[in-house]
Order: sequence, then C-alpha cells, then structure tokens
Amino acid sequence: MESEQSENRNRKESQVAFESLTDKLQNVFKNLRSKGRLTEEDVKTALKEVKMALLEADVNFRVVKQFIKTVEERAIGQDVMNGLNPGQMVIKIVNEEMISLMGSETTEIAFQPGKAVTVIMMAGLQGAGKTTATAKIAGRLKQKGKKSLLVACDIYRPAAVEQLQINGKKQEVDVFSMGTEHRPVEIAREAVAFAEKNGHNVVILDTAGRLHIDQDMMAELQEIKDELTVHQTLLVVDAMTGQDAVNVAKEFDDRVGIDGVVLTKLDGDTRGGAALSIKAVTGKPILYVGMGEKLSDMEQFYPDRMANRILGMGDVLSLIEKAQESIDIDEDKGREMAGRMKKGKFDFEDYLESMKQMRNMGGLSSILSMLPGMGIKGADLESMVDEKQLKHMEAIVLSMTKEERRNPKLLNPQRKHRIARGAGVDIAVVNRFIKQFEQSQKLMKQFGGGGKRGRGLMGGFPGMGGRFPF
Repeated sequence: MESEQSENRNRKESQVAFESLTDKLQNVFKNLRSKGRLTEEDVKTALKEVKMALLEADVNFRVVKQFIKTVEERAIGQDVMNGLNPGQMVIKIVNEEMISLMGSETTEIAFQPGKAVTVIMMAGLQGAGKTTATAKIAGRLKQKGKKSLLVACDIYRPAAVEQLQINGKKQEVDVFSMGTEHRPVEIAREAVAFAEKNGHNVVILDTAGRLHIDQDMMAELQEIKDELTVHQTLLVVDAMTGQDAVNVAKEFDDRVGIDGVVLTKLDGDTRGGAALSIKAVTGKPILYVGMGEKLSDMEQFYPDRMANRILGMGDVLSLIEKAQESIDIDEDKGREMAGRMKKGKFDFEDYLESMKQMRNMGGLSSILSMLPGMGIKGADLESMVDEKQLKHMEAIVLSMTKEERRNPKLLNPQRKHRIARGAGVDIAVVNRFIKQFEQSQKLMKQFGGGGKRGRGLMGGFPGMGGRFPF
C-alpha cells in the first residue's frame, strides 16, 4: 500500500512540473494568436503578463528584466509587426530567447581521452539528493559504455556510505569505500589508484554536504581539488528551492569552482525558476535534471526541449529516448506484436506487455504530458486516465489462465464469473472490459493498426476514460 501511494504521489508530482508557469504562458499566447494584427501596445501588454508569470515562477529578477527587454526589442521590430502571423512570431521569439537563457546547446561531461581516468567530484548541500544523483549519473554513463567507480567520501552523514553502496549495487556499478575513519582526500586518492588498476575510466566522488554553506565544507572540497586532478566538479542543487538554488550555485562557483549543475527534484517543482536562472546567473550549464525518485529518472538537460515543455509544446524527442531506454523488447518480438495488432489478433498477453512497458515509461500521464498540442495536464490528465480502473483491468487479465489470455474465445460465462471473483470486481465490469477489448481488435484489423483513420482509434480502450489506448 505504501509503495502504491508513493507511486501515485510521484506520478502526480511529475504532472505539475512547470504547470503553473505553462498555464499562464499559454493563456498569454492564446490571446496573441486570437489577434489578426498586433500593435506595439498588444506586445507590451502580453510581455507584462509573461514577466509576472516568470517572477511568480521564482526566476531571478535581473534575468527576467533582461529577458523581457530582449524579447520586446525583437518582437516590435518591423518584420514581426508587419508579418502574416505576428502572434506566432512573438511566441517563436519567446521560445528562442528561453532556449538562449538556458544555454542554447546541450553540455556533456568532458571525458579524458582514451583509457585515462576522468575524475568527477559531486558537491552540494545536504538534502539536495547528491548521493542518489551520483548513482543515477553512473547509470547513465554505463549506458554510454563507461565503467564508473563510485567513491564514498561522505564520512559524516549516518548511512551515507551504505546508501551509496545500495544504489551502486542497483545500478550494477562498483563502489569504493574505506569506512568513516579516513579523511575524504585520502579516500579519493586511494580510489583513483584503485580505478587505474582495475580498468575503471570514470571516478565519481560523492562528497559530504552540510545543511548550509560553511568554511569546513568548502575547505574539504578545495583540499580534494588541490591534492587530485579533478576534471569535472558538478554541483547538485534542489530545484524546489527555487531562487535559493541559484544563490547556492553562485556561491559554490565563487568559492570552489564548478563546471556544471545537476538539478534534482524538478518533477515536484511547480515554479521552475532555478532551471531558467542558473545559466544566466552563474554562466555554468545544467548537465542533468532529476525527474523522479527512481534511479532511472535522470535526464540529460536539453535547453530547447525544456523550453518546449515550459511553453506547452511537448517533448517528443525525450519521449522517444525514454521509450528506447525503458522498453525491454527485442526487435523480432516487436515486429511480431505489431503484426498481430494489424491483423486484430493481439491478445490479453499483449495487453499485459503494453501495461508493463507503459509503467516503465512513467505511466500514461507522463507520456501524454510530453506530447505536443495535447492541451491537457494536471487534474485534466488525472480525470482522463483512471489509474484505479487500469489496475482493475490488469487484475482481470491476471485472473485469467494463460490459455484464456491467449484465446479470449474460451471466456464463457462460468469462466468470467471465476475471473470476476479473482479480480475482486463485479461480473459486469469483466463483461464490459472483454467487450471493449473485442471491439478494439476488430477496429485494429479494419484499419490496419495505423494510418490517418487508425489514429482515431485511440478511443474506446478500457481504463482510459474512453479516450486513449492501453
């Protein structure tokens, strides 16, 4: 029950990221689109609303001021005001300037050439999620063929070493530890030597944090940098702290020097000011963003994709990448399933597989929130995607025998009553679910599983409020 509540909480949190800011900006853009011609006053009024929305999202005041000034200068230019669709042009300018604000280009970790070991030092305040972020990054680097060694340099926080070891094991990444009796710089030095002997090409140091910035923490980080060649210093900051995250980033950079930022807990941040301010204030790029509690919930930061999300334009590229990473299905099996769907021969085993893959990608709500032009989020998504009903449908399928799942024609009244009892639902729910499933099979067969008309078949599947497929 507790894990289910946590899962639901995470799902709801992922839906509200930037929701307030996105809503306000979309209202502004709606008004712009509705005007055939724009006056200079129209643009200034719209940008005044954009300014308020950004400030309420906790974006740095100076950043907002410069952003609005730049957009206004471009938006009231001759080409825009006399264009065929000035409203769309203003939106395009806002999008381009927002991308520029966050760094324009995606920044990668700079690795040492060949087999040389790259040393990455993770820094940050206590509670920002540094230890978890360290393991998440190691998991991402593993997908790129890097052999990482996680190093437990936090000798102060209770269970910090154990937490890193547990997360390292889950990610199938090696962890180096010398307990809590040695100085962090000694642990780091020994870890690099160990990595060189054992074929690791990346060393990631999980250093200690404090509740606030203090001299001891900074001195410890500086000592490691003085004694070792640290190639990248990444600062982990909590996005939910808004403008405070930006202030922390600036102070760390001034006192220790950082090469990039990792934003955690962006899934639970309704403001998003940190993501929009850090690059402009510190000059340091955001490399990764944490979008959930799972060790797989760490995304490369793409300024253009983030701007599209904020402006309600979707993020199809991230959705595709998420699918490629999450869906554990070989090519032959995929072709086989697609062929069955086109022929209308997909069965309840395929249904279970679809549900599994959808969960791996964060659930249907998460998928829909990345699609452009959906115009749905938050409470709207929750009303359209009945997660409770989805669980009931899955329980019905799991209450069937394997033969029944593969051959739904076996489902006579007696079997349906048994299934209803096993799933804990009324027989009418089972009958309705099976009827909807059979209708979906016929429609898929009729339209070949796709094409222009096939896209209209996204309705009618059980558990989706009658609007989306499983």
